[in-house]
Amino acid sequence: MQHPRRRGTQAPMHHALFFHGETLHLRATGALFWPARQVVVVSDLHLGKSERLARRGGTLLPPYETQATLEKFDRDLETTGAATVICLGDSFDDLAAAGSIDDASRLWLTRLMAGRDWTWITGNHDPGPIDIGGSHRAELTVRPFTFRHIAEPGQSAEISGHFHPKARLAGQSRPCFLADAARLMMPAYGTYTGGLWSNDPALTTIMARDALAILTGTRALAIPMPR
Repeated sequence: MQHPRRRGTQAPMHHALFFHGETLHLRATGALFWPARQVVVVSDLHLGKSERLARRGGTLLPPYETQATLEKFDRDLETTGAATVICLGDSFDDLAAAGSIDDASRLWLTRLMAGRDWTWITGNHDPGPIDIGGSHRAELTVRPFTFRHIAEPGQSAEISGHFHPKARLAGQSRPCFLADAARLMMPAYGTYTGGLWSNDPALTTIMARDALAILTGTRALAIPMPR
């Protein structure tokens, strides 16, 4: 089984990971770019989170979280020139949020989708299809990888989301990718999504002892996965 490793010099805004025969760029934004296929992968956008919390009487968040996430998404797609996009589930905070996204955000998202092969993987927050277009799948295989929302035991070449992993460096919490020889776990891409510490048993029981954490933020930085 191959273990992921760096190839070449780390660029300021991404960590180059050699994983199952392919070079993947793990971007400081929390997006994954697969240059050979011109694919961008993001997970857990949770668009409409502030609206969903307000609707259910929860903690109020600034109302611009959807706009902030779409601005970052727009920059990543423009920078990479991606022709294909895979969203790994929980793209919307719930199905009602998908239906009530404001017109400006809906138009923005429609513009981002135009001319691109776009797949929505279903998540536990958005378990059904939405009416914004694209294809909808429980999981997607683009060899050598299988893309799904939640990691499954015993899998290899798996890329997933769901757990919102994060780690602390110099006292600062940063969302992170987690990578070992079998799987790659994505950070939450959305604004105000929160996270699960990498030393939580839900993550340490999934990831191998020699797993890496690739921290996001101002630059991508790979460290041993904190346990």
